[in-house]
Amino acid sequence: MSRTAFLGKVVTKHHCIEDGLVVVEDKKIIFVGSQTDFSGNDPEMKIISYPNSLIIPGMIDIHVHGNANLDVMDGNVDSLQGIAKSLCSYGVTSFLATTMTMPIAKIMQALRAVLDYQKRKEPYAQLIGVHLEGPFISPKQKGAQKEDDILHPTQFNLQPILDLLQEKLKVVTLAPEIPNALEAIRLLTSQGTICSIGHTDATIEEANQGLIAGANHFTHLFNAMSGLHHREPGAVGSALFNHEATCDVIADMVHVHPSAVKIAFEQKTREKFLLISDGMRAVGMGDGTFDLGGQKVNVHRCIARLDDGTLAGSTLTLNRAVQNMIETVGTSIVDAVYMAATAPAKKLGIDVAKGSLEIGKDADIVVLSDNFDVNITMIQGQLVYQGVPYSD
Repeated sequence: MSRTAFLGKVVTKHHCIEDGLVVVEDKKIIFVGSQTDFSGNDPEMKIISYPNSLIIPGMIDIHVHGNANLDVMDGNVDSLQGIAKSLCSYGVTSFLATTMTMPIAKIMQALRAVLDYQKRKEPYAQLIGVHLEGPFISPKQKGAQKEDDILHPTQFNLQPILDLLQEKLKVVTLAPEIPNALEAIRLLTSQGTICSIGHTDATIEEANQGLIAGANHFTHLFNAMSGLHHREPGAVGSALFNHEATCDVIADMVHVHPSAVKIAFEQKTREKFLLISDGMRAVGMGDGTFDLGGQKVNVHRCIARLDDGTLAGSTLTLNRAVQNMIETVGTSIVDAVYMAATAPAKKLGIDVAKGSLEIGKDADIVVLSDNFDVNITMIQGQLVYQGVPYSD
């Protein structure tokens, strides 16, 4: 079998190996460590050398709506293919197709497209399931989602989605204080779906009731949720207080102040803190006017807002989220990569195969330059993106 070796600064779960080496055979990793410790020399082994770059595990985005002027809610396989291909250029090797609050017929169309796309086995970022963000949210914290399309999570409204997706429904974001929410959380968690508290105006008691019912995650912490007040800690207080619950954050330093990001990181630690993009179709497109869930979004200096000024998704990518955590928040390279790859893999229960550079795991590998551009993306041993040429 052919082998490929990556030479550079290898980022494992615990260390950054300066003279690192990752060796791939077929679709799997067979060696991770120092170059001097590798004894399996093969004259035909392909060498990919980026000595000043970071070699990291493929990143996993559990909350991304789209990019490259494409959106999951387009409801067709061509858009999903374009999103998956574009994500490779940002170092994402697995993702959840994330929906949003729209008429239920549009949501079902988007979900059917996901199932159709998964049958195609495209060689791009792997679409591993669905994140249903809405329509089961609070009108008071709807963010950039349409209030007219918000629904209560009754079994009548949920069952068609469950019947269609089954185990491919990975995450549902919902507000625990709205009617039928606690029953929905119990139903969803009994079937293995992660229930995430988000787009919520819950008090801390209401958020805690959601956790007791089975929710164990918080969607884009601080954004579109009741904030921390000393007399009413709200959903944010619940997230920070309950150590077992995980959360994700849009670390573009616009949605959340760097100091707030740091507080959350120090409270939750890298084990319970996931980086997401919340990317929408404007990602990679520059300034302009775009559509998000049937609403006009204006992007200026990479910040997306509705006409009323509401933040509307983001133009962040995970490689830049990692950069921001290191350069602005001050986390280590190892921890920043962990939150973009390992923590999401653990949350989704796929860490046996993905999320870190370890022997036996899938060869999902990304090479980041010293300014965090993506030089190489490999998925299961196949090179799917190359930016800057490497030296043999």
